[in-house]
Amino acid sequence: MKTIDDLGDLRGRTVLVRSDLNVPLDEEGAITDDGRVRASVPTLRRLLDAGARVVVTAHLGRPSGAPDPRYSLRPVAHRLSELLGEHVAFAEDTVGKAAREAVAGLPDGQLVLLENLRFNPGETSSDEEERDGFAEQLAALADVFVSDGFGVVHRRQASVYDVALRLPHAAGLLVQQEVEVLRRLREGPERPYVVVLGGAKVSDKLGVVDALIGVADKLVIGGGMVFTVLAAQGHEVGRSLLEEDQLEAVRGYLRTAEEKGVEILLPADVVVATEFAADADHQVVPADAIPADRMGLDIGPEASRAFADSLQDARTVFWNGPMGAFEMAPFAAGTRAVAEALVAAGRDGALTVVGGGDSAAAVRQLGWQDDDFGHVSTGGGASLEYLEGKELPGLSVLEEQ
Repeated sequence: MKTIDDLGDLRGRTVLVRSDLNVPLDEEGAITDDGRVRASVPTLRRLLDAGARVVVTAHLGRPSGAPDPRYSLRPVAHRLSELLGEHVAFAEDTVGKAAREAVAGLPDGQLVLLENLRFNPGETSSDEEERDGFAEQLAALADVFVSDGFGVVHRRQASVYDVALRLPHAAGLLVQQEVEVLRRLREGPERPYVVVLGGAKVSDKLGVVDALIGVADKLVIGGGMVFTVLAAQGHEVGRSLLEEDQLEAVRGYLRTAEEKGVEILLPADVVVATEFAADADHQVVPADAIPADRMGLDIGPEASRAFADSLQDARTVFWNGPMGAFEMAPFAAGTRAVAEALVAAGRDGALTVVGGGDSAAAVRQLGWQDDDFGHVSTGGGASLEYLEGKELPGLSVLEEQ
């Protein structure tokens, strides 16, 4: 992939940047986790310092192809201005009059953020003609294109894929960093290599299990997905999250792991509750003795210790998915224990990678900073698909001349 350095002198040139600014907002429209905004800053700062006229595009949420004030990027423009330490102009449309006028009047070394790309149906359309039309309008705003939204590179969307076909292009600093780190996880990681998987659904993780089961030395499994694994072993899981259609697939992976000598560590105990609520009655029980009327919402204290111990001698750790319902204090201890163990492993020199999505949200909510870890990915789904070995359209297009 070409880098920003390959684009030559950018002074006075208009650079269209696809960033990932898809941040969570509260009911009042305030950003609750600005991790992705902060991750976008190095590339934008680099371009501004080079004297480029920077046009930033991004999406937020899932509007239905039409303007929706609930998903406006205006709060992001304000936060971006704070982080960059200078004014960030905001255009109230994507390729309309406001965007064209804002771009035309942009001085060298200044930046404008366009409104949510998904307010235009062409951004995500499966109709190539409609998507191409929107990509043409975006490309007409700029001289070159920089792809820096790693969280969307697994999507064949107008601002991710089609624009790159129309303009000289390069990967931004964030995309470069993501690819370099994830490649280390997939190709010749330093050993012992431990993969920690959690989150709600085992079906979301089977692809990465399939890809890494022959690469990792140990798989540590918690979160809601573990109950399907326990059920596949014949255990009662009560009212816990269970994907019955995945049981046979899970049994197959358990057999494969045993054949390949890959250790799979499951929780010895779990925290179960009567309801999915912070004030629900809860208790710790053995993982193979979950009451029929209870649901598992976290790994237990014995499992937390065992999971942390499993990372002590690791030289490479990839973690994707919380160990429980971390948003509620009674069920956050398992996720906290894993995060603490990753931080400790990093201090001992291990490469520690938090795989984006809920994992990144969890460590921030529980009080850690991104630099407490070797790398916090901005792309949950994109990270997993990269590790699965899938072709990601937003990366493959950057390799084209």
